[in-house]
Amino acid sequence: MSKLQKVIGDVDINKELVLLLAVSGLYSLSIALSNTFVNVYLWKQSEAFLDLGIYNLSIVIMQPLTFIFAGRLAKKVDRVIVLRLGVIFLAIFFLSVLMIGGLASKFLILLGGTLGIGYGFYWLAFNLLAFEISEPETRDFFNGFFGVMNSLAGMVGPIIAGFIISRLKNVTGYTTIFTISLILFAGAVVLSFFFKRRPAHGDYLFKQIFKERKNNKNWRLITNAHFFQGFREGTLAFVVNVFVFIATGSELALGTFGLINSSVAFLVYYLATRLIKKTKRKNFILIGGILLYLSIFILLFDLTYQKLLIYAVLIAIGYPMLLVPYSSLTYDVIGRARNAAKARVEYIVVKEIFLNSGRIVSILGFIIAVTFFDEKQSIPILLAIVGVGHTVIYFLVRNIHLDESNETIEETKQKPIPKSGLVDGESSG
Repeated sequence: MSKLQKVIGDVDINKELVLLLAVSGLYSLSIALSNTFVNVYLWKQSEAFLDLGIYNLSIVIMQPLTFIFAGRLAKKVDRVIVLRLGVIFLAIFFLSVLMIGGLASKFLILLGGTLGIGYGFYWLAFNLLAFEISEPETRDFFNGFFGVMNSLAGMVGPIIAGFIISRLKNVTGYTTIFTISLILFAGAVVLSFFFKRRPAHGDYLFKQIFKERKNNKNWRLITNAHFFQGFREGTLAFVVNVFVFIATGSELALGTFGLINSSVAFLVYYLATRLIKKTKRKNFILIGGILLYLSIFILLFDLTYQKLLIYAVLIAIGYPMLLVPYSSLTYDVIGRARNAAKARVEYIVVKEIFLNSGRIVSILGFIIAVTFFDEKQSIPILLAIVGVGHTVIYFLVRNIHLDESNETIEETKQKPIPKSGLVDGESSG
């Protein structure tokens, strides 16, 4: 540990914190390597947008359902078991893809559902463990190191995977990348057994926190805002990567797209976290939302790889400008809400339900568009509609007013874990 101390300075880092960072590092690298290419893998099998819609709909339906169950498990059993279940289901997903192989497009609901379950278990447990394992004096180190790992994974993962896939014939490249991801998740499962048990206590107040929207205007507005956040992300999370492949026919080009996107996002996230002040949060949410909506119009006509790269840069600028202040505002609202101390799990679960509800509506719209209308005409129209989601966020959060004199301990402790360098959804779908 002495070598680590030389790097991080005078910070007391415990074993549990290092373990959690190791597990999250394996997760980030595995997802960065494979997740960008899963939709392209399915597209190459059937070349049907409907199949992509069904697969991604399965993910966003199972994810919130799993969050609800995982929340109860975290309150009644053990957070570490929830984390382990998440990593196991993610490993099962990649194992299933490898076993099914060329028939993956025939098992879309099974594959998507498994991935959604893995996401639900993993992210609920990770957020809770990150809060509980880190201390006030180590939280900055943890958040910063976690952000750096995510950033590096987002930059190198797609380009390495794209290079390997493009160099190996047929589906050998995909098999290689999915196998590496499976091995990484297997390693994360092994590491999870070194965590100490973290038994939970207290009632599961899910229904009460959901109903709290009637009594707490700020909570109602922020959950509605998360619905519209998901409304854009649902479709854009997967369709852009497929557009890149259709425009170029090259997985390496898709890897380059991810590299450029994550590199710019890393820089802008770094600047945003240091330059955006609390009093200017809503202004930056508006600017970021407008930039994200304007970027959509690049995708609507005469799509080329050059235009897609411009789009990658624009969203890499827009997302940090919006998400950094928006995430902080979200946790400020939760921190000041009723029962914030004992219902932290439930507030996170309800927030995720609204986020994924927006994604579900978005993908259902996509499925209707490609099923009943001409794809070349309906998809651009749909993108122009769902793309407005992040702009709507401002018109909801501008009406959120927090009593600055009522700042609680929970509010200061519950700062979000940053996803620096990974543009939420669109760079990793």
